[in-house]
Amino acid sequence: MSFAPSSFADLDLTQKNDEGGSPPSAPPPTTPPRTGAAAWLRRHRTSFAWFLPAFAVGLVAQIVNLAGSPQRVDTEGTVTAQAWALDTLGEFTGAPLWYDQSPLGWLQLAGYARVTGAFERYDVVLAGREFMVVVTMVSATLLWVLARRLLLSRPAATSAVLLFTLSPLALSFHRSVSLDNIATMWLLASFVLALSRRHQLAAFAGAAAALGVAVLSQETSLLALPLVAWLMWQSVPPSTRRRTLGVAAGVLVLIGAGYALLTLMEGSPTAAGEPLPVPYGLWWQLDRVGIIATGGAALGALFMQRLRPFAIAFLLLAAVPLWPGSVPASFVTLLIPFGALLIPAVVLTAASSLLPTSTDTFPRQAIGVLLVGATLAAGFLAGPLWTTQLRGAFLVDRDQPVRDAESWIESNVAKDSRLIVDDSMRIDLVRAGFDPEELLRYQTLDTDSTARAAASGAWRDSDYVVTTRSMRTESGAGGSLDQAIDNSLVVAGFGQDELRVDIRSIQPDGIDQANEQARSGAADRAAAGGQVAANPNLSIPADADAEALLRDGRVDSRILLSLGLLLADGPATITGFPLVTGESDTVRRQVLISSSSFGDDEVLASWFRALEAPVAPASVVTSADGVLVTFPIDEPEGLLPHVSP
Repeated sequence: MSFAPSSFADLDLTQKNDEGGSPPSAPPPTTPPRTGAAAWLRRHRTSFAWFLPAFAVGLVAQIVNLAGSPQRVDTEGTVTAQAWALDTLGEFTGAPLWYDQSPLGWLQLAGYARVTGAFERYDVVLAGREFMVVVTMVSATLLWVLARRLLLSRPAATSAVLLFTLSPLALSFHRSVSLDNIATMWLLASFVLALSRRHQLAAFAGAAAALGVAVLSQETSLLALPLVAWLMWQSVPPSTRRRTLGVAAGVLVLIGAGYALLTLMEGSPTAAGEPLPVPYGLWWQLDRVGIIATGGAALGALFMQRLRPFAIAFLLLAAVPLWPGSVPASFVTLLIPFGALLIPAVVLTAASSLLPTSTDTFPRQAIGVLLVGATLAAGFLAGPLWTTQLRGAFLVDRDQPVRDAESWIESNVAKDSRLIVDDSMRIDLVRAGFDPEELLRYQTLDTDSTARAAASGAWRDSDYVVTTRSMRTESGAGGSLDQAIDNSLVVAGFGQDELRVDIRSIQPDGIDQANEQARSGAADRAAAGGQVAANPNLSIPADADAEALLRDGRVDSRILLSLGLLLADGPATITGFPLVTGESDTVRRQVLISSSSFGDDEVLASWFRALEAPVAPASVVTSADGVLVTFPIDEPEGLLPHVSP
């Protein structure tokens, strides 16, 4: 296969052959051509004029609202946890993964964090996302070079970069911390080197090495081996093909054998696991317009010599996610550069066939009309959808519920508590002072012997389970996770719908017993609250709902006891019982007191701070509105006299 130029007018990478014919006349004397970086930049200034604006737009798109969209998921936490452990502890966490992996992807992330101090500047997932920005923009640059080596025009190469960095699908996957993003960067480097026309021996060795790094970053990259081999086979002259390809194959085998030997000598750094099931078919992994457009472009590219290998590779790779249980969902990331490359190439080639100067035959012109029409229809359908999706990616903070949940846990849950969490917040909680042995990974409650031993019955000895979108997706199998969720009460929640994060208090005696105790406790609090509300020393503003909360049994028993002591010393005014942010509107554990017999708010605050268990507050804060007293999240039982039904 020869990479013949297309019908684009702008193909300045084609070489003109001056051999043969009449001997050329002697050129006039000129000064020697300038060499070096300045000359190289001058030769490529037109390409830079096309590439740099697209690169800048793509970079801005990756950065804006990076921490807010998409909401972090468990797999991001799994990857960054391993890199954080390597950077901070000098070893991997040893946590079992959903599928077998080599450590090279984690090593690259850990190396970046070590050089840049990313883990010191951000939470671990955001640090990983910063590295994804770097990886994505390197990949975008390689995609431009690849397009030009395939003799695509500058407009086509620019369109490829913009699709790769701006389409909603690409933006979502590229921002997420994923080993597939790292592998994609190395795959693109392998493609670029495999198409090298100069110093092919070194270039092909580099292409094989890049492919090896891609495979060791994410094993599914091995599916691209036939494409790399095809590109090398067609690019190298037959006279040197055996030697050149032999060297490339030797490099690839050497990398694989070296890793296999390391695994045998040292033991695998990860535990074997089951393949991560693909939760949706390819139809649901990509937006539908993107599937149809890329598939149609791949079919059209089958008739273009220079793009045929990529078209065939895409069609084969696109079929892989249709097999349930074969690859992780993020495998879709590897398909994105193919779509970004094929769509503009095929569309612009079709458009060029419609120009008056086109030499295409009528059938090819008819096909061009169909492709251009299909492109316009796809743009009409995708435009509103992509606009909405991009607005959400840039303006909506989808990760706020996770951060709010982490803050609530850090402020309200004892550091020695046992929590069932996903990896998206696990390391952040470790850094906040929680014992890593008491932070149980929900994925391994029923599979990992260490987790089972720590849980002592999987869920009954745990205090809280923090449900996220990732956890809800995996629940429903009837294991310990479902038992923990089914036998728990929501004490705080953040966000809405699929973005919601709930902190749930686990009830070891079962949810039925917990509900009965809640009803009994409400009756006891209502009786005691009625007595407090009737106390002549208590003043409540007429527009406040404090009295109703007292009489309905929705005020914490520790507040009732402390108010009884306070009112025994003299009058006091209660502004209300504010609800702690994120907590369910059941029992209030905060009280705001605007005045008391002490006269001075600081004296009142000191009085509350001097209270001892079981009525000792968690915090006492003074402000212009008065003294805000907050009690711990866990209300002790039996503090109030029991009221018989």
